[in-house]
Amino acid sequence: MNLQDFLLQLLRQPGLSGTEAPVRDFLTQHWAPLADEILTSPLGSLTALRRGQAAEPRPRVLFAAHMDTIGLLVSRIEGEFLHVAPIGGLDARVLPGQKVTVYTAQGPLPGLLIAPPDRVLPEEMQGKPVPLTHLLVDTGLTARQLARRVQVGDRVVFDQEPQMLGENTIMGPGLDNRASLAAFTLALEALQNRPLAWDVYFTATVQEEENLGGAKTIAYELRPDIAIAVDVTFATGPGVGETEGFPLGEGITLGFGPNAHPKLHQRLKTLAEELEIPHHVEYLPTHSGTDAMALQIAAAGAASMVVSIPLRYMHTPVEMVSLKDIRRAGRLLAAFAASLQEDFLDQLAWETTA
Repeated sequence: MNLQDFLLQLLRQPGLSGTEAPVRDFLTQHWAPLADEILTSPLGSLTALRRGQAAEPRPRVLFAAHMDTIGLLVSRIEGEFLHVAPIGGLDARVLPGQKVTVYTAQGPLPGLLIAPPDRVLPEEMQGKPVPLTHLLVDTGLTARQLARRVQVGDRVVFDQEPQMLGENTIMGPGLDNRASLAAFTLALEALQNRPLAWDVYFTATVQEEENLGGAKTIAYELRPDIAIAVDVTFATGPGVGETEGFPLGEGITLGFGPNAHPKLHQRLKTLAEELEIPHHVEYLPTHSGTDAMALQIAAAGAASMVVSIPLRYMHTPVEMVSLKDIRRAGRLLAAFAASLQEDFLDQLAWETTA
């Protein structure tokens, strides 16, 4: 697989929380030849299964990465303009001037996110970033044309074309968390000719940005023994120093905290060191903000872990990651899945000392 070409195509697929069908269809085409079975959950999560060779009932490991993205929806139509509401967390400071596409029942409609002139805003808002409640979408249509074409609830997606910046850095909307899905695809490729003891599930979950719904339901359905969430984390950059983020392109992160089983953390860390994969420890003293929060406590619970790819400008239309880190994540996940022996669960007792 050409990672650059694959990821550029993947980023062009719309897939806001609750409407992930286009990206799910794209992944199905690429994952089906690499899997023993493709599964789609009632909520819409997509799973590629590689069956193990151990005696049944085989232990199960689930890798989960969300395929939904942040964006907007039409909340009100006022004359020639659309009012919008957020899907997921958005930074309104970067939105004015962004090109968007409104997905209507009659097809996609181009538009532009605009802010009113500063002088017409309430005095307490003047000279400050315009909140989302005051932003509008201008499609260039008349009020009558707009009313016929658009409905409240239509999704609004950023129309920012992804592109490469240099040889290894990619920029575009939706790298949170399409970067991890690309890593899954690399891992599936790497496992093609490798024997597996465990059943290995790679799942693209839905609705992580809103309610973790995909992770909650797929973990309850599959009842994995081990569940690893793969997501993005903050990379260092403007306003994000070394105490808040991790260097872009210099390695993945391995979560450590209540949302990460200590024995799983150590196993992945040791494996990364053996494979000479650059990595950092990411301390997660509370929740991780990832699918792992749901994976860990579904049904009777599972030993969970968090693996992350550093990303700049999170939850904006111009997110940025390094292809090197995506490759590193894919390589580590494949190596971990292939290394699992039938008795590995016997090693996963929680520590009994503080």
